[in-house]
Amino acid sequence: MKVTFPAKRQGETLALQFDFTSKLAANQYFTSATVTASVYSGADPSPSLVLSGSATISGAVVTQKVTGGVAGTIYSLLCTVSSSDGQTLELMGFLAIAQDAV
Repeated sequence: MKVTFPAKRQGETLALQFDFTSKLAANQYFTSATVTASVYSGADPSPSLVLSGSATISGAVVTQKVTGGVAGTIYSLLCTVSSSDGQTLELMGFLAIAQDAV
């Protein structure tokens, strides 16, 4: 499943949510979560800098803060979770960066 997040301005720091509700079985919970960033379209030599801090887990939802980014770039954000029953699940999201208003 892929998610397209609303565009973010360069100066904003936002908390993005990856919702795994439809993938989480009864009595299953997440033991860890990571989010990685890469460039889908555009150019950024250091795409991981768009991530601010570590991902957090609350039930079936993983939250990751994002900041900065290069205007005109679309980032691919891959959220990977490990579950209590040994599964590894992934959700991909796309985030476009808009230039700050002048």
